[in-house]
Amino acid sequence: MSKLRVVFMGTPDFAVPCLDALVKEEYNVVAVVTQPDRPKGRGQKLAESPVKQAAISYDIPVLQPNKVKDPVFQDVLFSLKPDIIVVVAFGQLLPKTLLDLPPLGCINVHASLLPLYRGAAPIHWSIIKGDKVTGVTTMFMDIGMDTGDMILKEKISISEMDTTGDIHDKLKNIGANVLSETMKLIVDKKAPRIAQNNEEATYASMLTRELERINWQVPAVAIHNLVRGLNPWPGAYCFYQDKNLKIWQTRTYPTDDIVTQPGRIAEITAEGFAVETRQGLLEILEVQPASKRRMRAIDFICGYGLSVGDILE
Repeated sequence: MSKLRVVFMGTPDFAVPCLDALVKEEYNVVAVVTQPDRPKGRGQKLAESPVKQAAISYDIPVLQPNKVKDPVFQDVLFSLKPDIIVVVAFGQLLPKTLLDLPPLGCINVHASLLPLYRGAAPIHWSIIKGDKVTGVTTMFMDIGMDTGDMILKEKISISEMDTTGDIHDKLKNIGANVLSETMKLIVDKKAPRIAQNNEEATYASMLTRELERINWQVPAVAIHNLVRGLNPWPGAYCFYQDKNLKIWQTRTYPTDDIVTQPGRIAEITAEGFAVETRQGLLEILEVQPASKRRMRAIDFICGYGLSVGDILE
């Protein structure tokens, strides 16, 4: 394995187990390409990406181009003569010049069951849409957005209380395992090329501030899916007494009562409070008031005086 020259491209925590797997299996990772250091936190100090930190720990050279189309960067990459490029949540589309560079191709580990949820936020959207199953797909990359021929897939189930964070942590490790199997198939020249059905494709677009705001005029189950789909980032929110209130954990709440006013607090429960929606009640279990830490909803009630009849906007 060590003779196979690999360039790894990735940025967030999701990509780290895949890099770990390549190193553990003794592929010759000649360079890691990741996004430039970004300001982070209240102090806005430059922070290294998780992939960069992992690469440094392995003593692998790190490249951080602002744009992969930069001719200087491309010259460096060409000089490395990679046999294969592995891309995992890198954050930039590769131009054809780089896709054509390695003789074994560029392969991608994508956090969905393609052709579903091509694009930037596949885990978020699979939960927001209320899917019961998701997974990881490896594919040969082409010039499209996650449109290349598929190699392997692995599925997992999504429970009704799973958050994006829960599924992210499961899929990042599954992704590493699927990548390992994919690399073996490529080395043995046995990797399949399964064309995607474009008619079945869906897109996982970037998350917007508008999406994050809760609309109490939709059914409780849809709001529940939105809340867990935006947990732990960026979070769903509403307003209470004209102040921002993030909602972090919910569950649908059985009731035979007729909804009279979506957004109205209908009941104080053992663990929080139930809110009327267009269809059914939604029990709020964990919240975060503006400029405060996350807290149990029952503690929010005590501290902020919330009561039946109050309105969440």
